[in-house]
Amino acid sequence: MEEKSKYRWEHGPRVVAIGGGTGLSTMLRGLKSRTKNLTAIVTVADDGGGSGVLRQDLGMPPPGDIRHCMEALANAEPIMQQLLAYRFPVGSGRLTGQSFGNLILAALNGVAGSFEEAVAQMSQVLAISGRVLPVTSADVKLEATFENGTAVVGESLIADFKKAQDCRISKVRLLPERPAATPAALEAIRKANLIVLGPGSLYTSVIPNLLVEGVAQAICESDALKIYIGNIMTQDGETEGMTLSDHVSALLEHSGPGLIDLCVANSAPVDPTLIQRYKAEDADPIAVDKERIEALGVEVVERPMISSASRYARHSPERLGEVTMELYEERADTKVF
Repeated sequence: MEEKSKYRWEHGPRVVAIGGGTGLSTMLRGLKSRTKNLTAIVTVADDGGGSGVLRQDLGMPPPGDIRHCMEALANAEPIMQQLLAYRFPVGSGRLTGQSFGNLILAALNGVAGSFEEAVAQMSQVLAISGRVLPVTSADVKLEATFENGTAVVGESLIADFKKAQDCRISKVRLLPERPAATPAALEAIRKANLIVLGPGSLYTSVIPNLLVEGVAQAICESDALKIYIGNIMTQDGETEGMTLSDHVSALLEHSGPGLIDLCVANSAPVDPTLIQRYKAEDADPIAVDKERIEALGVEVVERPMISSASRYARHSPERLGEVTMELYEERADTKVF
């Protein structure tokens, strides 16, 4: 890294990225080379897959989304990164499908005495750029209520349940409600110059963070520039038929006014072949209904952000980082830090 670039990286804005799943890790890959002062705040409501098994067997928070974020920010040797991502193949007994990175976090959770400390120690081992923080240390479950009044508890059950009900999600909540946030997460939000929500699953990755006590309030009260990165496609079993303004409305309904300054939408066309593949899953490119979004008090910015290297309609990490930092540099002088 040349001297000028290193200086900009070391003295870059304090950025907080909030979410979960692959969307948040994609965002982090785009930001890690642009600022040293990067914090990921991650949902812990997942109860499926290998994370769900460890959560049930060991009583620990689900490690999967945390691990994905640390993989995205890691500066460890390639063999260590390969180990983190390794999944035990079919035929491995109870380990089948389990991630080695999850097992490391589980072991550290036992050694360190708390999940927060386990994450901090693993972050040191991987020499990550920035910090990764669980949004809460509480043992939380996610409940979704649908427009027909039915409800289901468990993040991993929501998609199939929604398909069976054939109606939209009305709201989600955490059980227990309003769990305490990790102090470090709230402190990071309060000190942030730039707060980024998404991209990622609306109801199961982004919104659960806003349901933790103090998180939405801290974001709404912040003078940072606050950006929501809209998804490129609707999500099967979660947001079928929803426009981008529906996404923004759901975010505001689960938090409050002042959560978002800008909504960034992809302007690049989606490959027709990909569109046909997604249609088989009842998913489509998200309609950007700009006037309805701006009627909610949120400015819309459209930029080409789709990855040309993926077999799916996903964001390019490089473009995400570039667009986010360009908007910060353009708007920073209008914010009070």
